[in-house]
Amino acid sequence: TVLHIGVCRIMLHLPDSASLKDKRQVARSLSARIRNTFNVAVAEVEDQDLWQRLTLAICCVSTDSAHANEMVSKVVAFVEESRRDLELLDYQTEIISGV
Repeated sequence: TVLHIGVCRIMLHLPDSASLKDKRQVARSLSARIRNTFNVAVAEVEDQDLWQRLTLAICCVSTDSAHANEMVSKVVAFVEESRRDLELLDYQTEIISGV
């Protein structure tokens, strides 16, 4: 069986964050909601020392590359819809096939 890994990096601006404590609360809450809703791995990967910038990596594994792509796309849409207080700056998606 060939496995496909879907990886997505989501860069967010947190305009209401006034401290690293505020940012950590948003990161924990959003990461937990993504994990619980989509059963994917989530981690903060960059900008740990910036108050108003949050970069999350999302990863899923599937036997179908289209399904892996669909999963990470749904996560991006979920973040945009569920957290209107955050600004989606950019996101990058990659599907790694043949693992």
